[in-house]
Amino acid sequence: MTAPSSAPSGATTSSSGPAAETIQIPVVAPAAAKKPRAGWADVAKGVCILLVVLWHVIMKMYLTIDWHLPVPLPGLWGAFGDMLLPLRMPVFFMISGMFALSATARPWSVVARSRIARFYYLYLLWFVVHTTVLAMVPDFDTLAAHSALDVLEQITITPTNLWYLFALALYFVIAKVTRKLPTWAVLVPALALSAIASAGLLAAPGNRGQLYQNLFFFLLGLRFRPLVERWAQVATLRHVVVGGVVYGAAMVAIQVLDLKFVFGVWPAVCLLAVALGVAVAVQLDRLRRVGPMLARLGQQTLPIYVIHMPLLALVTAAVVGPFSAVGTAPQLVLAVVLPVVLTALLASVCLTLHSWLMSAGATWLFDLPAFSRRARRGSPATTAGSPARPDPGPGAAGTY
Repeated sequence: MTAPSSAPSGATTSSSGPAAETIQIPVVAPAAAKKPRAGWADVAKGVCILLVVLWHVIMKMYLTIDWHLPVPLPGLWGAFGDMLLPLRMPVFFMISGMFALSATARPWSVVARSRIARFYYLYLLWFVVHTTVLAMVPDFDTLAAHSALDVLEQITITPTNLWYLFALALYFVIAKVTRKLPTWAVLVPALALSAIASAGLLAAPGNRGQLYQNLFFFLLGLRFRPLVERWAQVATLRHVVVGGVVYGAAMVAIQVLDLKFVFGVWPAVCLLAVALGVAVAVQLDRLRRVGPMLARLGQQTLPIYVIHMPLLALVTAAVVGPFSAVGTAPQLVLAVVLPVVLTALLASVCLTLHSWLMSAGATWLFDLPAFSRRARRGSPATTAGSPARPDPGPGAAGTY
């Protein structure tokens, strides 16, 4: 730093005689205060990753049990999972878009390496892990590759249950390409694509439809971050109650009147769910014990996202038969508590395995190897837990 011609305020001067030479020692200004983390965003991610795991538990294990009960408890759990469909992934992608703003302003070489390659690397890596484990449990009801053609399709156009990672890699390309376009020129086509796909007007096998439907919410968070933050600042418990009633009524109407595939209905209810999800996260963040716990979970979504499905497949193979054969009384207990208990257990085991793997030096399982080495050398590259990086979601790459 070059010293100015006159000593700045706070500079130290030294003189000797009337023609003394002034020695200026520049004062280093303190670093700008780091912007505080948006606690509600971490809380929202923590809730969403639990809801993702809960959804998979219900649909892929719980409802496959042969229940013989006098009350429709399994059906109620299924209906509960369906009610939250418009909330889980749209909220995740909106928050990912909010945290992607600074990244998309960087040069292509940086974005390609730190975002696009990173997310796609994690998708391919865990695709291999999932495919290997799921081959051992072929009866588990989920998308898996059974041939070379399946592998080719699932790593290019029809992603597996790891599709959130695939989507982020793709969305960063789109966000970077369209960065200088007007907001309306980006969001209107994305919203139209979401409406077309959700109405069943576009061929979308497997999880391809999710790629079409959720791009809008990623770009919404990217382009309207200040608006979302303002909503988080003013959201109150009253907003949660009113919004919850409206959202519940909308979901009931969709089910009763069979409106899900009416053009524009599903994106509209997803927008309502996103607003409600932010308001709920703000309220949870204010709870002394619950808020910090969910926020910590929201900073560690990646290991839960990538590990829970293989574990669930193995658990399903082990317990569905025995749980189907037990008596009515034990089944009543299982029908009530199994989804919650298994969701909590899977999340806990995923985080434990992640801790062991990281301690063993297997950082390459959760980050692009070059970035893991850079982080160990103390580089300023962002690391898991940083609010400046998008959370891959359901957690995905780097639980930002």
